[in-house]
Amino acid sequence: MKNYIIKDTTIINEGQRITGDVLIKNQRIEKLGGVINTVEKLVEINGSNQFLLPGAIDDQVHFREPGLTHKANIYTEAKAAIAGGVTSFMEMPNTNPATLTQGLLEEKYQIANQSSLANYSFYIGTSNDNYEEVMKTNAKKNDVCGVKIFMGSSTGNLLVDNHLALNRIFAGSELLIATHCEEERMIKENFERRKREKGILDATDHPIIRNEEECFESSFKAIQLAKKNGSRLHILHISTEKELQLFGNMLPLKDKRITAEVCVHHLHFTSDDYDRLGNQIKCNPAIKAPHNRTALWQGLLDDRLDVIATDHAPHTWEEKNEPYEKAHAGLPLVQHSLLMMLNYVQQGEISLEKVAEKMSHAVATCFQVKERGFIREGYFADLALIDMNQPTTVSKENILYKCGWSPLEGSTFLATITNTFVNGQLVYGNGIWDESIMGQRMKFDR
Repeated sequence: MKNYIIKDTTIINEGQRITGDVLIKNQRIEKLGGVINTVEKLVEINGSNQFLLPGAIDDQVHFREPGLTHKANIYTEAKAAIAGGVTSFMEMPNTNPATLTQGLLEEKYQIANQSSLANYSFYIGTSNDNYEEVMKTNAKKNDVCGVKIFMGSSTGNLLVDNHLALNRIFAGSELLIATHCEEERMIKENFERRKREKGILDATDHPIIRNEEECFESSFKAIQLAKKNGSRLHILHISTEKELQLFGNMLPLKDKRITAEVCVHHLHFTSDDYDRLGNQIKCNPAIKAPHNRTALWQGLLDDRLDVIATDHAPHTWEEKNEPYEKAHAGLPLVQHSLLMMLNYVQQGEISLEKVAEKMSHAVATCFQVKERGFIREGYFADLALIDMNQPTTVSKENILYKCGWSPLEGSTFLATITNTFVNGQLVYGNGIWDESIMGQRMKFDR
């Protein structure tokens, strides 16, 4: 295992900028700031004219293993994440088979232990009839990121639409409950109405079928259940202006019992982009009219929206190019999420400090991740070194997703991720990989 010193960099951490060195030993940050002199033999990284951020923690990805590995697997997508400065991920249960039992959950941990270059955790999935298995996760609250409830349609039998089942899970879970909030009844009604009106549907119909009202209805229902039961609720991928009225920003994040996530594609695309990209940006919940994007940015900056994630959801090119009604919903994004946000830094929409907060600090706080998400002495050295003056163009040649495509293909971002450290090891540096050490199972300080 190597030890490192990053020299003369600008450290972005907890709302501050500190210029100096960072000493990394035995997986952790041993010392930071100022000039660090040592007689030890260290690998030196030149950080001058670059910024050092805590590695991003993505709380919502779909890496497709087991059972759907023609789309992606834990190895390929974790590698893509690291190339994009994402050092830890929390992966969803809609694999095949769905992660509905403790045995299946542990199988995914074993796969990651052998193949993931990034740090990892996995959600236990819920259905209308697996309450007992979900409750067994309470005993693993220091080892599992949370419980996932699909309140809108998903893969297999993961939709939970039985009110009694929902109430039992909200009442019984001691872990954070993460919800996909869409109202299935309203989606079906909207689809049937649009089908009668138009006949053949296309991607431009997606935000009409999965509209603002159905998202609000489901998010409101989840919040009512959480308040009734005193649950710790985290609502994923908020996509509408209307939902923002459900969230507050008066409490410190550590004291919030109800938190919200926004995804990079809802901050980047609008319904105006369907004409250009079609099914490439078909996802659930849908990318909607431009006023929603504007509102989401405001909600992010004023802290009604707590964290930024990707909902990385790769599908094959063939699956995305089916006719609209058959085309799979989801976008591959984890390699480019930090680059997307750095572009908005360059445009003056958000600060580097706020990016570090929303993609690292806040995720660690929301999920009570142990010793990650901050650049602090004694913490694991999960770090991303970025050059804000070196552009990156997304192309087929540098896309690492197993699916081999991106809706961002051809886009040029104004920054580059030059080095990514995971647990104190330089896994990715200026295009060179060291895959000799695997990531670690994340722990939670609950």
